[in-house]
Amino acid sequence: MDLKKRTKLERAQKRVATIKGFYDHLTIYLIINILVFIFRGKFIITLLSKEALGNPQILNWIDWNVYGIPIIWGIGVLIHGLVVFKIKPSFFTDWEEQKIKKYMSEEQESSSS
Repeated sequence: MDLKKRTKLERAQKRVATIKGFYDHLTIYLIINILVFIFRGKFIITLLSKEALGNPQILNWIDWNVYGIPIIWGIGVLIHGLVVFKIKPSFFTDWEEQKIKKYMSEEQESSSS
């Protein structure tokens, strides 16, 4: 196999591994968070039944873990997906194009003066 084909193969393998890594991350995120939501009630009963942890503030801690962490982790998964699939929100693309046109017209005006 010549060098050009080998480097194409290596790039393709790396790309597939990157995409697989994202899907693994997404799968783990979904499984863990589904289990946490399913067993939320059991966490509360277990923690509140013990005298040492029978503190009403523990409910805030549980809510933070059941709702807050999936949101923060979900943002991480979203960013991971955007990077892996090279998705750039249109706002950024439009902004870049507008700036390029602006600077090109400024350059053209300054060179014609």
